Amino acid sequence: MTVEMEVTRSAVLDEAHVGDIRGALGTIRLDDTSARTTLSAKLKTLLAVVGPGLIVMIGDNDAGAFSTYGQAGQDYGTRLLWTLILLIPVLYVNQEMVLRLGAVTGVGHARLILARFGKFWGAFSVIDLFILNALTIMTEFIGITLAAGYLGVPKVIAVAGAALIIISSAFTGSFRRFERIAMTFCAGSLLLIPLYFMSHPTLASMGRGFAIPELPGGGGGMATVMLLVIGIVGTTVAPWQLFFQQSYVIDKRITPRFMRYEKADLWIGIVIVVVGAAALMGVTAAAFSGTHAAGNFTDSAGIAHGIAAYAGHFAGVVFAIALLDAAVIGAFAVSLSSAYAIGDVLGLNHSLHRGFGQAKGFYAVYAALVCGAAAIVLIPGSPLGLITEGVQVLAGVLLPSATVFLLLLCNDKTVLGPWVNRRGTNVFTSAVIAVLITLSVVLTASVVFPAITAGQIVAICVACAAVSALGGLAMLVRRHRTRVAVAEAMTEDAISVADRDSWRMPPLGELGAPVVSRARKLGLTALRAYLAIAMIIVIVKVVMMAAH
Repeated sequence: MTVEMEVTRSAVLDEAHVGDIRGALGTIRLDDTSARTTLSAKLKTLLAVVGPGLIVMIGDNDAGAFSTYGQAGQDYGTRLLWTLILLIPVLYVNQEMVLRLGAVTGVGHARLILARFGKFWGAFSVIDLFILNALTIMTEFIGITLAAGYLGVPKVIAVAGAALIIISSAFTGSFRRFERIAMTFCAGSLLLIPLYFMSHPTLASMGRGFAIPELPGGGGGMATVMLLVIGIVGTTVAPWQLFFQQSYVIDKRITPRFMRYEKADLWIGIVIVVVGAAALMGVTAAAFSGTHAAGNFTDSAGIAHGIAAYAGHFAGVVFAIALLDAAVIGAFAVSLSSAYAIGDVLGLNHSLHRGFGQAKGFYAVYAALVCGAAAIVLIPGSPLGLITEGVQVLAGVLLPSATVFLLLLCNDKTVLGPWVNRRGTNVFTSAVIAVLITLSVVLTASVVFPAITAGQIVAICVACAAVSALGGLAMLVRRHRTRVAVAEAMTEDAISVADRDSWRMPPLGELGAPVVSRARKLGLTALRAYLAIAMIIVIVKVVMMAAH
C-alpha cells in the first residue's frame, strides 16, 4: 500500500484552529518554515509549543489524585509507589498517540471515533466521557471545599470564587491569556516538592516502595487494595486526558512539523506528575506511620491535619494550597475536554481563540459543567465521599475501552497516513490494554469473593496473560499472512522527513469508509459488555465501602 504525499488540505473543523501558534511563552508564525539549527532557536520553539503536554499531565494530579495518592500513603505507606513507575510508559505512549492524532488530523478525538466507527460507538464514547467528566469536576470542587475548610474560608465563598476564576479564565477570548493563567496554576503544583522536604520521609522506605512490587492487604482486604490500585491507574491515566490533549494540540495550531517539541513538552509534564505523585505518597506515609490514623483514610482534609500534626501547621497550609491549586487546574482541563468533544461532535465553533459571541455553544457547555458541579457540591447531604472514591475507579475501568479506540485510530492509514503506529507501539499498547482488563477482572473477582488471596489473584493474572498471549499470537499470524508488516516497511523507506512533516489528513468527507471486520465488531461488543458489568460491580463495591 502506498501513501499519497500530496495532501495539502487539512480536515480541521474550526477555521480558528489554523494560524500562528500563540503560546503562553512564545509565538511561531504560520509562514515560519525555517529550520531550527541553533540551540537558541530550538529553545524558543520549545517554549512556544510547550503547554498541551504540561497542562494535561499536571491537570492529572488533581483533587481526586490528591485523595487517591493520599489514601495510598496513609493506608499502605510507600508500598504502592511501584505503580507509578509502571505507569510512566503508559502515560507516554497513550498521550503520544493522541498528540500525533491531533497534529496530523486537526480533528478531535470524539469526532474521529464518530467518523471512523459510526454513531453507535461515537455516542457511547461521548456519553461515557461526559458523565465521567461531570463527576470528575465535582471531585475538583470537593477538593476545593476541603482545602478551603482547612484554611478557614467559608465553603460557599470558596466554591463560588473558584467557579468564577475557572470560568472567567476561559472566557477571555484569547488562547494565550488562558494558557498563561493555566501555566501559572501548573507552577503551583511544585509546592509538593518543599512539602516533601518538610515531611522528610526516609529514602530507604521510598526506594523500597519503588523497587519491590507488593499488594498489601491480604485476605478480606485484597478487594480494597485492588480498588485503590485501579483508582491509582484511573487517576494517573484517565480517559479525559486523551480527548483533552488531542483537542488542545489542535486549538494551539500545532502541526506535525513540531512533533518533536510537543513530545518534549509531554515528557516534562510526565516527570512533574510522577515526582508530585511520589512526593504526595511519601509525605502521607511519613505523616501517618505509627499513628492511630494509619489505615483509616477519611479525606484530603484529614490528610492536611495529619501532615500538620507531623510536620507543623505551615506544612498543613502548604498541602491545602497545593490541593486548591490542583483542583482548579484539574477543573480547567476536564471542563475543556468535554466542551471540545461536544463542539467537535455537534459541529460548533470550539476554540479558545474565539470570544463568547463567536462560540456560544462551546462556552455554554464549559460554564454549565463548572456551575453544575459547584452547585451539587454545595447541596447539603451530597454523597461527596462516594463521588470522590468512585470517579477514579470508574476512570480506570473505562480506560481499556478508550485505549482500544485510540489504538485502532492510530493504525488507520486513511487517518494518519505515514504517521500510523509502528509495530513496537502496537505491541506495547496491546499489552497495556490486556493489563487494564486484567486489573478489572481481578477487581470483579475481589468483589464477588471478598476473601480472595494473593495466590488466587496471581492465578487470575496468569490466566489472563495466557489468553492475551494466545490472542496476540493469532494477530501476529494474521498479519504475517496478509504481509502488512512488509508493506509498512516499504512505505516508511519511501517517505522523506519533509514529506512526512507536511502530511495532513484530508477532510473527513473525502475519507473512504472504514472496513470493520466481523471479528473486530464482536471484540468491541464483548469489551463494552464486560466493562458495563465491571462498572456496575465497581459502583456496588464503592457504595458498600461508603456505607461501611
